[in-house]
Amino acid sequence: MGYPVTLIRGDGIGPEVAKATQTAVDATGVPIDWKVVDAGVDVMEEYGTPLPEHVLDSIRETKVAIKGPITTPVGKGFRSVNVEIRKRLNLYANLRPAKSILGVRSFFSDIDVVVVRENTEDLYAGIEFTHDSPEGAEARDCLSRLSGKAIREDSAIGVKPISVEGSRRIVEFAFKHAQAFGRKKVTAVHKANIMKFTDGLFLEVSREVAKSYPDIEYEDRIVDNMCMQLMQKPELYEVLVMPNLYGDILSDLCAGMIGGLGVAPGANIGDEYAVFEAIHGSAPKYAGQNRANPTALILSGVLMLQHLGEIDAAERLQQAVEAIIGEKKHVTYDLALPGTQPVGTQEMAEAIATRLS
Repeated sequence: MGYPVTLIRGDGIGPEVAKATQTAVDATGVPIDWKVVDAGVDVMEEYGTPLPEHVLDSIRETKVAIKGPITTPVGKGFRSVNVEIRKRLNLYANLRPAKSILGVRSFFSDIDVVVVRENTEDLYAGIEFTHDSPEGAEARDCLSRLSGKAIREDSAIGVKPISVEGSRRIVEFAFKHAQAFGRKKVTAVHKANIMKFTDGLFLEVSREVAKSYPDIEYEDRIVDNMCMQLMQKPELYEVLVMPNLYGDILSDLCAGMIGGLGVAPGANIGDEYAVFEAIHGSAPKYAGQNRANPTALILSGVLMLQHLGEIDAAERLQQAVEAIIGEKKHVTYDLALPGTQPVGTQEMAEAIATRLS
């Protein structure tokens, strides 16, 4: 029997990069018992929802899942399936490593940083009121009365909850990750100079947790300064931990520093379940063309193997991906050198698999 893993194929290019990831992960020799399910726009007509309950049930059964990209409409339609999975399964830690790969075009060549983003609080708590609703008016009146500060009558209202427990568990996760992977420093990112009670609480908890890890260096940075620091001297940073919004921004910033979302893996981890995913979109206009770069989801497979305790296999898969990209012979169009012939999604995965054999 292999490790039970739910494979959510997604929509758009999702099924293609999911198949490529299966090919690459299977080539490591780690036995995986794949439970293939579908979610996204392609199942809406059949189930009336992009996230059928049996998909969540499968994850609850296997405890581990890897997910292809799923379309999220902008400004209309259903809410993000990605967010709903994180919420329903309490996947409070969003893990976003950013590591330079030789052969991927970037202005930087030596990036190796991990962003740990809190996944359930801050702006993802989703408490908002429109500017022209009775509830919005009541919220403005209440907040103005409690704070003693005037709020314009045409203001929408958003609430940003940050808790002691939510902060503690994400900072603990960051330190434990640093310990497990031999990293020497954790940096907490905040805006406590302005948000003195919410970010201030996150900072207070971060400093308290750090005392339990004397073998790991701790520091904290204001978020805007952190962005500048990453541009100027990224080599000084190893693990960055932060509330949701800053993590959303900085994780994409770090992805840009290694060449983009096409090579950026991700994981959402809780106490019971873990879901690994590519961060890029579903690119529906490229669906079915066997053109999409599978690197991000395959590298998410590396994170999955690490989570399963298959450290050697994870390292071999990482090295195989880096070798194939570095050689530039069997890569998709976005990674190919000008004037050279790119290969398809599956062909790149098969080249990675061959390197592993």
